[in-house]
Amino acid sequence: PRPLRPSAPPPLSGSAPQLFSPRHAARLAPRPLSSLSMMAGDNKKVIVLGGDGFCGWPTSLHLADQGHDVVIVDNMSRRKIDLDLGCDSLTPIQSPEIRLKAWEETGGRPMQFVNMDIAKEYDLLVQLLVQEKPDAVVHFAEQRAAPYSMKGAKEKRYTVENNLGGSNNLLAAIVDSGLDIHVIHLGTMGVYGYGTSGGEIPEGYLKVTLPDGQPKEILHPAYPGSIYHMTKCQDALLFQFYNKNDGLRVTDLHQGIVWGTNTPQTIRDERLINRFDYDGDYGTVLNRFLMQSALGVPLTVYGTGGQTRGFIHIKDTCRCIEAAINNPPKAGDRVEIMNQIAETARVRDIANMIQKQTGCEINYLNNPRKEDAENELEVSNAKFMNFLGDMISLESQEGLFDEVQTVTGRFKERCIKEKILPGSFWNKKTAEACSTNKLEVVKDNVEAGEKKLGGVFM
Repeated sequence: PRPLRPSAPPPLSGSAPQLFSPRHAARLAPRPLSSLSMMAGDNKKVIVLGGDGFCGWPTSLHLADQGHDVVIVDNMSRRKIDLDLGCDSLTPIQSPEIRLKAWEETGGRPMQFVNMDIAKEYDLLVQLLVQEKPDAVVHFAEQRAAPYSMKGAKEKRYTVENNLGGSNNLLAAIVDSGLDIHVIHLGTMGVYGYGTSGGEIPEGYLKVTLPDGQPKEILHPAYPGSIYHMTKCQDALLFQFYNKNDGLRVTDLHQGIVWGTNTPQTIRDERLINRFDYDGDYGTVLNRFLMQSALGVPLTVYGTGGQTRGFIHIKDTCRCIEAAINNPPKAGDRVEIMNQIAETARVRDIANMIQKQTGCEINYLNNPRKEDAENELEVSNAKFMNFLGDMISLESQEGLFDEVQTVTGRFKERCIKEKILPGSFWNKKTAEACSTNKLEVVKDNVEAGEKKLGGVFM
């Protein structure tokens, strides 16, 4: 892939922006890993927890399309949060029943749907595992938005109780079932933190030297930036414990920011369309920018836009999940950890790229988060690159223009523009600073990004 390389901070008036500096890029060159393969082998029974969500739905379709028997489990909590926030998906998503009917009518392999809250209905979860005897469980069933997790005490408590309760229930249920089930968990790159690491971030484990001089690999230190990220860090400890204590086989995927909406499966029928979040709590940065450029709304960049993040297209998310299912750890192996990203980029570089393509304005806002305004990010993703070979690039025409034209253009009347601005704040200081944020560009004497706190939604 061609990584989108970081540029200098926003230029002063009259100077040209410096795009795609050759300095710094994620190290994405594949390394030989002969044990990994994209070959499916025997078809598998797979339970997808959170299979109604942004990543879960297209992944379920992709797995079914590859010949796996898929059972979707979801408690519809994301749809309930839409009601609480007063903001629906930009795309009109159908009910699970209509979705599954449409999938079968287009020739798709039939899937089951089970409405269950795995954080609260433990006995039903154990019963489901014993009944279905899955080879693998894909775990998407967590509250996934960092901003939402910082909205208030109610949302913080819900995120902790739902995410950690669900993960622990799943692991305990597998132990109680007596079955050998491979868990594939969708984590986040945010477990590593977003300060400048001083080198390439490895895939989960860090090589250290003990005081007695002995070499050892330890779980990479955690540095969460929100309650959401904190739950993912604690998930990692749960996996380590159940792996060591009960021999559970677990693959933990540290994923970057997902962009795009549809996949080859979701475009087969309008009723299969995936959700598209654009609001300040759930809208990921690139999708939000694409929607704003199509609607003529200035791109809302937080602070200097100097945060460097990992990115991956939704199509590649599905492929990575499939590859993880097809390559489970062997019995007795430690928790497998893979960095699930295609490339890294600074937010302001993405904004500059979209501005160049569409002519839209860029609006530098105060940031709702408490975090470093600028950071470097070098990440190893050798495992996935070894067997995927290539992933969709941010700079490719595919994806960027397709999403703008087919999604945001068609459904722009469903957008509530006021919901684009951030509505969740990390503390009182950032809330006060953000009180002056506006959708339109404020023409004053402050240069772009000056006197702002940096930030980006994950």
